[in-house]
Amino acid sequence: MSKLFSPYTLKGLTLSNRILVSPMCQYSAVDGKATDWHMIHLGAMALSGASMVVLEATGVEPEGRITPGCLGLWDDATEAALKPVVEMMRKYSGAKLTIQLGHAGRKSSSHVPWKGGQQIPVSEGGWTTFAPSAVPHKDGEVPPVALDEAGLTRVRDAFVASARRADRLGFDAIELHGAHGYLLHQFLSPIANKRTDTYGGPLENRMRFPLEVYDAVRAAFPAGKPIGVKVSATDWVEGGWDPEQTVAFAQELKKRGVDWIDVSSGGVSPAQKIPVGPSYQVPFAEKIKSETGLPVVSVGLITDPQQAEDIIAEGKADFVALARAMLYDPRWGWHAAAALGAEVEAPPQYWRAPPHEHKALFGETVFGAR
Repeated sequence: MSKLFSPYTLKGLTLSNRILVSPMCQYSAVDGKATDWHMIHLGAMALSGASMVVLEATGVEPEGRITPGCLGLWDDATEAALKPVVEMMRKYSGAKLTIQLGHAGRKSSSHVPWKGGQQIPVSEGGWTTFAPSAVPHKDGEVPPVALDEAGLTRVRDAFVASARRADRLGFDAIELHGAHGYLLHQFLSPIANKRTDTYGGPLENRMRFPLEVYDAVRAAFPAGKPIGVKVSATDWVEGGWDPEQTVAFAQELKKRGVDWIDVSSGGVSPAQKIPVGPSYQVPFAEKIKSETGLPVVSVGLITDPQQAEDIIAEGKADFVALARAMLYDPRWGWHAAAALGAEVEAPPQYWRAPPHEHKALFGETVFGAR
């Protein structure tokens, strides 16, 4: 039996296998509202064979978007635009649906990647950015505004309001984005957090705001629905956030009942030096899993079915989440199941798809004939 295709339960949510579609920014929203592109993209991801699809980083307020094209969930209009996308995925796929809620902090107000990805000045249609401290992401950028007490309350309340909208839309789970140099990660990392109040300095203080956001969202989201947190296990910069601090943060989240930790890395500083290669982030997931006992998701250049199988079978992670590999092969889950001798769910319209040697891919279902 393939471990990759074994079930797993998170709170009241049972997943049919250990393959997740990782959240992938599409930069195709209009004023935060989902568009036809989200129908096309997420429809394909929902039929990939993954047990859960995690929607892209979704801003909890307009200022929290990475780019003008990023998805949002902060008012009735953004909620209404996302509703038909969710309904479409529900109608044609059994994949569970998770939304990743986030705030880009000092990395917001940026051009989309294919337009360079650099900061957009307010004079050119950008907006004021907010962060733990008035420290820009890189030299030459306009510094962000350091969040005061009212600002902290505003952002925390925005996460809560978005979580309630996510529940109303019928999402099965929420993932809070605490990675890749965005706002919650900025509070955690001493590279971005230079505060001298109770939200800065020692690790306990730097963890305070992300934990407050988690607590507030957990209280607002139904108790039977799981919540995970995405983290960057290291900044890849001397003196920055590191795996030991990540474990401490995960342990605090465990006390609060977190359901999984999604383990990535980097993003808070352009000075990072990342040794990219196949499975390069798996050791971080393994460390968090072994030292906390929490379910973990591993990401990062996981592309081969046997590679994914080994990660799960060897107990290094509980799930693998794929992004680029899914874009390149939107039926990755099917092909992994065929390679590992497992079965996967698919809509009846596609039951004729497998080659003869994989006719049992969707079970022993056959079309009737006359």
